[in-house]
Amino acid sequence: MNKIIKILDKFIDLIGGIAAIAMVLMLLNVFYDVVMRYFFKNSSIGMQEMEWHLFAVVFLFGMAYALKEDGHVRVDMFYERMNPKKQALINMIGAFVFIVPFALIIINSGYAFALDALELNEISGDPGGLTNRWIIKGAIATSFVFLLISTVAFVLKNGAVLFDSQDIERHDHKEEVL
Repeated sequence: MNKIIKILDKFIDLIGGIAAIAMVLMLLNVFYDVVMRYFFKNSSIGMQEMEWHLFAVVFLFGMAYALKEDGHVRVDMFYERMNPKKQALINMIGAFVFIVPFALIIINSGYAFALDALELNEISGDPGGLTNRWIIKGAIATSFVFLLISTVAFVLKNGAVLFDSQDIERHDHKEEVL
């Protein structure tokens, strides 16, 4: 089981790397856009749209990585005081009740959403905007596939804690400084 978790974690690390690259590209895009707008009085609608497309990729692909790293938002008034087994149980219940159903709904409707954009050859409504709108719409559903993959590893890790498996590593964030 540890090998499966490591493979899934490596894959999600790759997805996190893609999100990080998208963040750098977005920063360069914004820098270019600001320089062009304020120094050369020239701006591009396509570049402005690319900013929100890259931001969407950062956010959407970053979800899976945040779950893997246990960096997601959690209201932990009670959670922090619980023992690891209770925390693992809550994590597993939360994954099955909230993440899995929501992700399956988004995947199902998201691919239909992207397919419609592809079939209609949807483009930006703004002159000079981006074409191939199906790419960013497809990223929505794809990101939730990545989230499901990350959820499988998350559930396996928490299941190992719940059932006392000794060979699973837990990521402890208590010593990390924000």
